[in-house]
Amino acid sequence: MKKQVPPADLALFHEQVQDAQPLREAGIEPYRRRPPPIPRPRPLELPEDAGVTLSESEVETHECLSFARPGVQQRVLADLRRGAIEVGLEVDLHGLTVEIARRVLAEFLIECGHRRVRCARIIHGKGIRSSSAQPVLKQKVNYWLRLHEEVLAFCSATRGDGGTGAVYCLLRNPNKAKRQAGKTAPAGRP
Repeated sequence: MKKQVPPADLALFHEQVQDAQPLREAGIEPYRRRPPPIPRPRPLELPEDAGVTLSESEVETHECLSFARPGVQQRVLADLRRGAIEVGLEVDLHGLTVEIARRVLAEFLIECGHRRVRCARIIHGKGIRSSSAQPVLKQKVNYWLRLHEEVLAFCSATRGDGGTGAVYCLLRNPNKAKRQAGKTAPAGRP
C-alpha cells in the first residue's frame, strides 16, 4: 500500500524546488570488468629438500650467530652487526614448533623478496624453556638461513633488538640479482 502525501506537503515541496534544474546525465557508468587476481606463487620449500650437501650436524651454533657468504664486504658485515642497516621486515618465530617455524621462515623470506627488503630481523628466542641444553629454534634458524641462496649474511642482533635471541639477515639485492641474470659472458669466455 502506497503512502499518500498530503496535498499541502506536496505544494510546499513543489514551491521549494521550482527553480531547480534537472541534471543532464549521459547515463550510468558502464560495467567494467575487474582484472583477474594474480595469485602469489606457492611458497617454495627450503633448499634442504633439494639435495643440498650441507648437513645440520656440520653447522655449529654458538651464543652469537654469524655467517657471511664469500664476497660480502667486511664494511657491510660491520654495519649489519652494529644494526646500522635499516630493518625492512621482521618475523617472530619463538614459541612455534620446528615445522611451523620452518614454513613461516620460508614464507617470510619469499615475502621479503616480493617487498624488496634488504635487511630483515628474525626473532628465534633464546631457548630458555627448551627441554634440551641448546635452544632448538636458534639452531634451526642458523641452519635454514645458510641453505637459502638469497641470504648473503646474518648475525645476532644488538641488545636493543633482541640480542642473541634474534638475527639480522642481509638479503641479496633484488636489483643486482636481475642484472646478474641479464648479463651474458663475453665472447670467448665460458
